[in-house]
Amino acid sequence: MDHTLVALLVMFGALIGLLGAGIWVAVALVGIGSTALALFTPVPVSSLVASTLWEASWQWPLTALPLFIWMGEILFRTRLSRDMFNGLAPWVSWLPGRLLHVNVLGCGIMAAVAGSSAVTATTIGRMSLPELQARGYDERLMIGTLAGSGTLGLIIPPSVVLIVYGILAQQSIARLFVAGILPGLLLMGLFMGYVAIWSLLNRHRMPAREPSLSLVEKLRRSARLIPMIVLIIAVIGSIYSGIATPTESATFGILGALLIAMATGTLSWQSFRDSLMSATRISCMIAFIIVTASVLSSAVAFIGIPQYLAGIVDQMQLSPGWLLLILTLIFIVLGCFLEGVSILVLSSAMILPMLSSAGIDLLWFGIYAVIIIEMAQITPPVGFNLFVLQSITGRSIWQVTCSTIPFFLLLCLAAFIITLIPGLVTWLPSLGRAGS
Repeated sequence: MDHTLVALLVMFGALIGLLGAGIWVAVALVGIGSTALALFTPVPVSSLVASTLWEASWQWPLTALPLFIWMGEILFRTRLSRDMFNGLAPWVSWLPGRLLHVNVLGCGIMAAVAGSSAVTATTIGRMSLPELQARGYDERLMIGTLAGSGTLGLIIPPSVVLIVYGILAQQSIARLFVAGILPGLLLMGLFMGYVAIWSLLNRHRMPAREPSLSLVEKLRRSARLIPMIVLIIAVIGSIYSGIATPTESATFGILGALLIAMATGTLSWQSFRDSLMSATRISCMIAFIIVTASVLSSAVAFIGIPQYLAGIVDQMQLSPGWLLLILTLIFIVLGCFLEGVSILVLSSAMILPMLSSAGIDLLWFGIYAVIIIEMAQITPPVGFNLFVLQSITGRSIWQVTCSTIPFFLLLCLAAFIITLIPGLVTWLPSLGRAGS
């Protein structure tokens, strides 16, 4: 048996075994990488691992990660979730589906604040479900819109997953943020379109329309949301226009978030400390995974696994379309057991060289991969959004899963659309002056 194939099988088996035993992902990555270097290469393991960890730990793009996470933690502790329903409801009450659209729009706004799928689904779910249930909306559609729209936290900037992908694939984080805007809006449009069509086909299951409000009253109810939306637009706009790098933009975002928290009366020493500690814990966890993944990447490169896999792809004469289909299936299977950051970290060392050799744009693939990972968030047995909604609603995991099926299919449709029309991903980055 080929030496490289043996190494690949041993590393894969060890990875499955360690993760299955509950070992931390970062510990598993550095352990497998170091052991593979010792067993299958002649390189000095200790010095190589030390230098690799050091090089990976001071990458400049990593500085944007804790800053954006902290901005989201500050805003998460404001009155945003409490004001979301009253602020959005008057503007969507005329649409078919009415207040169900609050779930989609609310998740879109929260996604731009939190950058996390689970946080988005949790926050909007706790805010909207009691209101919608009291008005008699269809429960399956309530759960489905929350599960599907909660995944927007992965693609709408500033997305933590996009930051991680940018570091791993050596792509501009600013361009990835901009590239995620149109696909994010596409997903919101697909979700809202499905809700509208469903409500038109099931008029008898929709509650009575609520009285309309004047423009002045609508603006009054939305007043608390306006500073938040302005801050989000300013942060993304400064990156897109080239005025600021992602790190600089995140810094100003933190200052803006602190001002909003102060203006809404939610900034206290306790909330400040809680937001800082939570951001520190999350950032350290993700950074630890990224840094230790560099050891595995080095092992994979020294053993020659990327070239081995690329050779297999060449021998099979797979078209880019077939390669994407295979990678999509692999990502969906991995998503049944892992969350988004871990999926990217575990797969990047092997798939990125294959994608480059196949001529697939790595910027475009970053957005495509995130959409596939979004699907994984709502697939059993370890779809994180499913567990979130199960805990909120008290329904069984089977009931929650059945409610999300239409939105899983809509995510599949979105992936198909950006494959047919890659310009939806690449057009905005090509226009802007955003840097790295």
